[in-house]
Amino acid sequence: MNSQVDSIESVEDEAAGKKLAAEFEHAHRELMGTLYYIVGNAEEARDVLQEAFLKCWRNRSSIKEITNLRGWVFRIAVNTARDHRKSAWNRKRQTLPDEVPLVASSKAPEQELMQDEQIRQLRSAVMRLRPEEQEVFLLRQNGEMTYEAIADAVAIPIGTVKTRMRSALKQLRESLGANP
Repeated sequence: MNSQVDSIESVEDEAAGKKLAAEFEHAHRELMGTLYYIVGNAEEARDVLQEAFLKCWRNRSSIKEITNLRGWVFRIAVNTARDHRKSAWNRKRQTLPDEVPLVASSKAPEQELMQDEQIRQLRSAVMRLRPEEQEVFLLRQNGEMTYEAIADAVAIPIGTVKTRMRSALKQLRESLGANP
């Protein structure tokens, strides 16, 4: 009888593991983008993503009770990034600039330079946001999450999410010289 219970639990764990792996694969780009802005560079973002996956993996048996798997994954990833950012050792480290991949393009060089400059300005503006505004903005933009899902993911009221998003958008408009 005990072996039947173990067998059922092992099948459930395997199904939960597959579901978790699929969610990480599906949300990989959004997670990396979000973590990149929280921790400051791509290499650390990859490390944090791996650590977040391991935390989720260790708790995969609770997946069957989770109604919003994407929100749960993002919440764990964001909390892992926060912990990483707060560690004293990492505060003393200097981030290295990320490598810019060389990709062939059909755009004129002037267009590419303009686009690259706009992306640099946007990244710089996002990095100047307060950490809590940055999180909400990135979860909304990169994670394509609703305000409700963000509130659930970072465990704050939905009104706070909306306030932080408005503040982030206002600051980004001002930084980038866009009309309100």
